[in-house]
Amino acid sequence: MSRHRARTTLVFGALVLLCFALAVFSACIGQVPTTPAEVLGSVFHRLGLNIGPMPAHPSGDVTLWQVRFPRVVLGAVVGASLGCAGALLQGVFANPLAEPGVIGVSSGAAVGASSVFVLGSAFSGVWTVAAAAFAGGLVTTILVYSLARGGGRTEVVTLILTGVAINAFAGGLIAFFTFVASPAAREQIVFWQLGSLAGATWQAVAVVAPLAAVGIGASIAISHRLDLLALGESVARHLGVNVERLRQFAIVVVAVLVASGVAFTGIILFVGLVVPHLMRMILGPAHRILVPASALCGAAVLLAADLLARTLVDNVDMPLGMITSLIGAPFFFWMLRRTRAQQGGWA
Repeated sequence: MSRHRARTTLVFGALVLLCFALAVFSACIGQVPTTPAEVLGSVFHRLGLNIGPMPAHPSGDVTLWQVRFPRVVLGAVVGASLGCAGALLQGVFANPLAEPGVIGVSSGAAVGASSVFVLGSAFSGVWTVAAAAFAGGLVTTILVYSLARGGGRTEVVTLILTGVAINAFAGGLIAFFTFVASPAAREQIVFWQLGSLAGATWQAVAVVAPLAAVGIGASIAISHRLDLLALGESVARHLGVNVERLRQFAIVVVAVLVASGVAFTGIILFVGLVVPHLMRMILGPAHRILVPASALCGAAVLLAADLLARTLVDNVDMPLGMITSLIGAPFFFWMLRRTRAQQGGWA
């Protein structure tokens, strides 16, 4: 076994174990006391296996399956979606600083959710907000791509600049909705933009998980073409890659991955930017390895961030997006410094 393959196997194994440990530990945290053995015992009993103890607290099993497990699963799925989307977007733009928000999907989702909050509580149910956020993210992404396309081609710089302009416009709309909203709706808008897994349900998981599975599978399927694109557009075309169609497909996949996730959790920053950059530093630029590794690492990062959000302050569920930003921004700055010192370019 080569050294690179051994490192890849070790990293993937470590990520899987980390996700498992974080999931079990996260399921233990809450007002109803639960031990890791009881968490595993509850899962085994649901699978028909009489292994391990059941939760000693009378409400322990119900709490695990109705509150904690949906939160853990949704956090892992959304984290995997954001990590995968970041790797895909950085690959298709050939830019390690690209992240899902650059194509407007996050700001568009925020506009959709904010508009529902302003319409009134009678229309702002969980599913209505999620549907509006998902639609807003997709529509904004399509708008950015349509405006950036010229002469049958999509220039990366033009797409990014268009995304910046649309994000600014969306920010203005969000500010307008916040200004005209009632105090209660204003609080909902602000809290939604900070991100949280507090409202996780199995119904949300049932919507997000299939979309995430399809998006991650599609990303892995085109990973070899992303490797060819990394050699340059002209080289990729000579090797049979339809660059424009690849970009179209990748942008749609990113929009679905991110919009479906933030529709139920609110905006979560820096996961799609930091995670692929970190995995590229450890595993190299090959996308057939980078994409699934970014998905696994994204799941672990979001589970860890949610754990911090629930444990840093007693009996307080802190905003998840705030945690990822406070940790992600300095960490990303450190990675940039390290990259510049060592290579002066791609990590």
